[in-house]
Amino acid sequence: VQLQASGGGLVQAGASLRLSCAASGRTFSRSTVAWFRQPPGKEREFVAALWRGGSTTYFADSVKGRFTISRDNAKNTVYLQMNSLKPEDTAVYYCAASSSLILSSLYSWTQYNYWGQGTQVTVSS
Repeated sequence: VQLQASGGGLVQAGASLRLSCAASGRTFSRSTVAWFRQPPGKEREFVAALWRGGSTTYFADSVKGRFTISRDNAKNTVYLQMNSLKPEDTAVYYCAASSSLILSSLYSWTQYNYWGQGTQVTVSS
């Protein structure tokens, strides 16, 4: 599976952005796909995930109610819709996928096999 993340940019607080993660590979539609982010000078952190090709979603507390994650299997793409952006959302955002993830490992970036290249999101106050 190869992943290509896009959609980042510079926006003002309160704005919205939609990130895309386009994938190649036959197993993508059945994989768990997640978004992680790495703020400047900080560790990579979990943002959201879509479990194993279904519709079950998971979110970090910091983005609940503001971000949604969805999948378009026909386009082999997963989206992260980010609304009401805050300066603390500023980070490099990465999409990741795994075809063999167990639920207890969902939030751990080390457990994902495939990674996109990252896209910068900057939110100004």
